[in-house]
Amino acid sequence: MTPPNPTPNPARTVRRASAAALALAACLTATPATAVTAPRTTPRTTPEATAPGLDRYHRQHLAWGSCAIGPDDTTGHDLDKAGVQCADATVPLDYADPTGRTITVALSRLRATDTRHRIGAILLNNGGPGGTAVESPPHIREAMKGVGARYDIIGFDPRFVGRSTPLDCDWPTGMFFRSAGPDRAGFDRQIAFQKSLADKCRATNADVLPYVTTRNTARDMDVIRGALGERKISYLGYSYGSYLGTVYSQMFPGRYDRMVLDGVINPDDYGPLLLRDTVGENEQALVAWADWAAARHDTYRLGRTRTQVLATVDRVARAAARKPLTLGTGADTFRIDHTHVPLLLFMSLADDHDETRAELGETVSALSEAAKGHPAGLSPGFAEALRFILTGEGSQAGSVQTAIICGDRAAPRDPESYWQDIERDRAAHPLFAPMTDNILPCAFWDRPAEQPTRVDKDVPALLVAATGDPRTSYRGTLKLHAELPASRLVTVEGARRHGLYGEYGNACVDDRVNRYLATGKLPAEDLTCTK
Repeated sequence: MTPPNPTPNPARTVRRASAAALALAACLTATPATAVTAPRTTPRTTPEATAPGLDRYHRQHLAWGSCAIGPDDTTGHDLDKAGVQCADATVPLDYADPTGRTITVALSRLRATDTRHRIGAILLNNGGPGGTAVESPPHIREAMKGVGARYDIIGFDPRFVGRSTPLDCDWPTGMFFRSAGPDRAGFDRQIAFQKSLADKCRATNADVLPYVTTRNTARDMDVIRGALGERKISYLGYSYGSYLGTVYSQMFPGRYDRMVLDGVINPDDYGPLLLRDTVGENEQALVAWADWAAARHDTYRLGRTRTQVLATVDRVARAAARKPLTLGTGADTFRIDHTHVPLLLFMSLADDHDETRAELGETVSALSEAAKGHPAGLSPGFAEALRFILTGEGSQAGSVQTAIICGDRAAPRDPESYWQDIERDRAAHPLFAPMTDNILPCAFWDRPAEQPTRVDKDVPALLVAATGDPRTSYRGTLKLHAELPASRLVTVEGARRHGLYGEYGNACVDDRVNRYLATGKLPAEDLTCTK
């Protein structure tokens, strides 16, 4: 998961923070001899959350009240000021055992003000996996413009995320995604590192890990629908949230109304290896950024041409492979090695706005100075990112994100297959392939309790995507669109952006989504918007 970026838009922050969440793209194991133990409890499966004994969850009373949970809860106080109310929904840990252990899922609600023309409730998911959305209703109300007043806008933190019942594996990092580096010794160190993360999770949370899955989150969504008293619920999901929405539509047909999926993931592609399919898009995004930085050489001092800027990036990567780079001062002193440099670049490539490109310019400028042996100061945002990656500050976010994706789909187990992929792809993609092909904790995870969700029911959803999306490829969007003939697709041609509606400032996208949310009618045909 990428570290949070300070921006005035909390929903955008969450998605930027979780953009590399989908960077869980290459999980594997350490050695074939390393056995993966069975979970202490093997969950029984149920086709959907309508099994006997679930009525009490669907009919529960939600005690709406203040969102602030203490004097220092800035997010909660801001929500209170915006008129948002919060509550906790109780859900079973294991839906096959509804009388057993329970957990809570945190909710927020911004109620419809145009009650005469109220449409219903719309549920939000910002992606990740592991992203929060309790903070999002005010921003989404703003994005929805006039139609927002006709909805109860419901944010929720999925099970074990944010304000919901927590899961924390006590990791020394918030971001496990790393590059394997230039040689086999570096890859072997990654095997040991990733195995240690998986072992920590199993040692501290083995009793809940089998239930940290997208299918169980979809079941929680249906409990939320019932507890809200809604026969159907509308849905807006970004990135991983598009996958979650698709899963919900397959598990609970007939229980959703309007569905918007933005930054679309094809369910067949979703899993630990997802980002292997986006290396080309990320390299193209890096080249586009290099053109941008070259035009601003006087600011960032990285080179006056694309070639010179990319040469600076290569010099930084090579220097970090020889010796860790030192950045910052005092308590905020960090050592950056070859495993971190590709990730630091990757984190800022999911958005082609000037603001994000400037953040990457500052990052590469600081790394370039450190590579020369010069003192390199850090912006507050860069320091925050490094704390997230290099300390245990983000342990909970990284833990739950890993648990979800590893619990959803099994990863290859043999470390040698990862090394072979790295070596095969290194020549064509020297910077990013050792990262997207690298081994991750999923290689050491227990096998998922359920099979991945199959898409075998058509869904009249509105899909939104950019052709240059560096996180979820446009190719995957087209695949899902083909599997859902009743869906319609809004495309932004030429944008290198992950997540568009209400975020990118594209009136064509925003107007089309809002028209659908207002009328419930999909466009007669697909639509292409200009960047």
